[in-house]
Amino acid sequence: MSSFSASNGSVLLNGLVETIQKNKAYLSEIDGAIGDGDHGINMNKGFSLYQERYADRQADVSTALQDLGRILLTEIGGSMGPIYGTFFIDMAKACRDAAEIDAELFSAMLGAALEGVQELGDAKRGDKTLLDTLIPAREAFAESLKADACFTACLEAMRTAAKAGWKSTKEMQARIGRASRLGERSIGTVDAGATSCLLILSSLADNIEALLK
Repeated sequence: MSSFSASNGSVLLNGLVETIQKNKAYLSEIDGAIGDGDHGINMNKGFSLYQERYADRQADVSTALQDLGRILLTEIGGSMGPIYGTFFIDMAKACRDAAEIDAELFSAMLGAALEGVQELGDAKRGDKTLLDTLIPAREAFAESLKADACFTACLEAMRTAAKAGWKSTKEMQARIGRASRLGERSIGTVDAGATSCLLILSSLADNIEALLK
């Protein structure tokens, strides 16, 4: 299949919730090395709130992403609430009213999420943030799509690039946020935001691949 029904929003969101809940301790452990140590706690709070409110609902992709984004934007602490709130809300806007989601539309959703996050601040690639995962992931997907790769191959390219981008943050010096105060001492630990971004993109890829079969 080259697309999946946009009615499967609950499938994608349930996968995201499970992924964040399973990795909440890991995310806080990473964040604790160079930050506040609350990234996993805050992310788990937001995704669990979504689960509590909408677990039994069947929703389309746009509606589900919009609802998750609003919770993250308004109801969780830390810097990641506004960032991921914007991430998911802008993804939702990009697929509003769509009946089917194909590779071209998903590429547009990734692009919208990236643009929204970039508009929030001055962070750029190489600053040891989630952009070091998101930018190469989006580029790899778009490049694969341009080369006429199938949806599944585009997702695999995205996943591979996201993982490489995430790994690269280990040797970076933080230049944005609380970790930037540590200077060179921030080198040697992967970024928590880059890690959660990898988990989110990987979960989306896994569940979309299952829907495409």
